Amino acid sequence: MPVLTVNKYGLYCPQADVYIDPWRKVDRAIITHGHADHARSGMKHYLCQELTKPILHARIGRKISVEPKKFGETFEMNGVKISLHPAAHILGSAQVRLEYKGEIWVASGDYKTEDDGLSGAFEPVKCNHFISECTFGLPIYQFPNQAIVAQQMNDWVEENMRNGEHSVFLAYSLGKAQRIMHMLDEKYDGKIIAHGSVQKMNDAFIAQGVPLKNTKTANASKDDRGIPQIIIAPPNVRRSDWFKKFTPAKYAFCSGWMQSQNRKMSGGFDKGFILSDHADWDGLNYAIKETGAENIYLTHGSCETMARWVNEEMKLNGVILETLYEDDES
Repeated sequence: MPVLTVNKYGLYCPQADVYIDPWRKVDRAIITHGHADHARSGMKHYLCQELTKPILHARIGRKISVEPKKFGETFEMNGVKISLHPAAHILGSAQVRLEYKGEIWVASGDYKTEDDGLSGAFEPVKCNHFISECTFGLPIYQFPNQAIVAQQMNDWVEENMRNGEHSVFLAYSLGKAQRIMHMLDEKYDGKIIAHGSVQKMNDAFIAQGVPLKNTKTANASKDDRGIPQIIIAPPNVRRSDWFKKFTPAKYAFCSGWMQSQNRKMSGGFDKGFILSDHADWDGLNYAIKETGAENIYLTHGSCETMARWVNEEMKLNGVILETLYEDDES
């Protein structure tokens, strides 16, 4: 019996009787990170990296049973040695390493290999079997260095301010929003308006001692009236009344999908910044090679292309793994 299998509840370790990011209610769940497609409500007991614990409390509720673990801390479940390792997707995101009878499996969750200066550095973990996401598993996705994107973002804000326009960054409330804040110039500390859903995530991290820029609410003071603002909000509130107070405004969407010209043109945004919390093509290849794994299981993304590449070019056993995980950048 393999160390990990997939059933109707999710990715399952039969020997340890534990699931990784299950999509249905189970007794015990190891959570790789706090995004909704990986961390669902209803589990009797959650286990996660220590920085993910406050996110689960903020998103699911404070009454849930959560056991935090440090990166690299080894614990056993019925003879299976398990540990969590940095995935660098967002703050607290982890890969799950499982070892049993000489077989080592690693479930990556979501990850990126570029160190964003906030989420920690990705750690390749040696194994025999590697379960890898491949959201951007096509050769066209070659993301620019973050420093280049940061300069583009700050230049855009400056231009908008000169034109008397607000700068609105549309980004997922958990992960991408905090990364954008981190990339904006220090002179904007205390001058960024965070939507309530973004501030909720900020507060969860700040309570754990994570240094983030200070933000303010949308209720502008007399001193702020008429001054162009920087706003960070989730994309799903773009058409809401919340934005009516910010006019005129320019809107930017931050995602790896912005590398595709079709995505840029069809989104209806004033600006698209190529900024992803997932690995690009080179990053996926790097991660797979560094694990030393002979068996690669590919999920949620361009699975067919990536599996063919793994088999034909990397000379490894590439297999498509059907899961219910989603793309948080769409």
